[in-house]
Amino acid sequence: MFTPAANTTAVNRFSIIIPARNEAANIGVCLNSILQNQYPTALFEIIVIDDFSTDNTAEIVQQLMQLHQNIQLIQLKNIVDYPINSYKKKSIETAIGYSKHDWIITTDADCIVSPQWLALFDAYIQKSNAVFIAAPVQFIQERSFISVFQSLDFISLQGITAASVSAGFHSMCNGANLAYTKAAFYAVNGFVGVDTIASGDDMLLMHKIQLAYPNGIGYLFNQKAIVATQPMPNWISFINQRIRWASKATSYTDKKIFLVLLLVYLVNLMLLLLPLLAIWHQSFLPVFGYLLLAKTACELFFLLPVARFFNAQSLLRWFPAMQPFHIVYTVISGWLGKFGKYEWKGRQVQ
Repeated sequence: MFTPAANTTAVNRFSIIIPARNEAANIGVCLNSILQNQYPTALFEIIVIDDFSTDNTAEIVQQLMQLHQNIQLIQLKNIVDYPINSYKKKSIETAIGYSKHDWIITTDADCIVSPQWLALFDAYIQKSNAVFIAAPVQFIQERSFISVFQSLDFISLQGITAASVSAGFHSMCNGANLAYTKAAFYAVNGFVGVDTIASGDDMLLMHKIQLAYPNGIGYLFNQKAIVATQPMPNWISFINQRIRWASKATSYTDKKIFLVLLLVYLVNLMLLLLPLLAIWHQSFLPVFGYLLLAKTACELFFLLPVARFFNAQSLLRWFPAMQPFHIVYTVISGWLGKFGKYEWKGRQVQ
């Protein structure tokens, strides 16, 4: 775990970018959590870019702007007057154009950060040569079945993120907690080449930067750097979110990543089909049982330290029972991510 030196003095300046669409219920809490950071106010600015919200998101931001000079609001409706496929990428790109500082940090409007968040990024930057830093994200834990399911699924993704970045295999990150230099963003021409893909403002950009800066990717492994966010409220929004994430799978220039994702998909597809084949011939049933047991055991072994990091060990007792649902959702979201449509933030996306 990364531990900053006790006498670290803040030196880096950050432009924190928050794309927001219909986030009136969350944006105030998000902004206040950032403003409560134990970091010099003069060293950071917050840019909220309102993505055609139909609620009072902009009004809430404007109210806070009257109290805090380092908050800026940009309204995308004043900049974009034609339909595009990735409003979030356009929002981030636009905000970077207005930003004043060398380091960009992105988070989401429904996120809450810790008071040490910026100081930890600053200390990590001072001790590394990174130009792109991934950091941990966690769902706020609730007791409903869908919340537990999402939390377990998400901490496994976060574990893969930390392990892959640490091993130099830069396969995953999450835009709710990212930092990168403005110079690196412009050096790879930002989102050019991936701007027609609805998702991927985080991972696709990460891979572009990794190609230009092979040793410039880092991971901020500290519990106080965790950004907390809300899980999806229902199964429809959850599946739409995962389809959105899966939709970029074939867009990676590093085909090893696609092959790994394909292998994961095929394993889950096989586990879904084997019980159906057992209806035709019972010999498939023990094969299904052994594979499911092996999958569960391997994933639990991997998840133990990850759950400890996120203080979510209590969720692991539900992990075996969640396996059938995880297999089904992986197959469905993977297929629809490639061949289907989904709805996100009130928009239909191809």
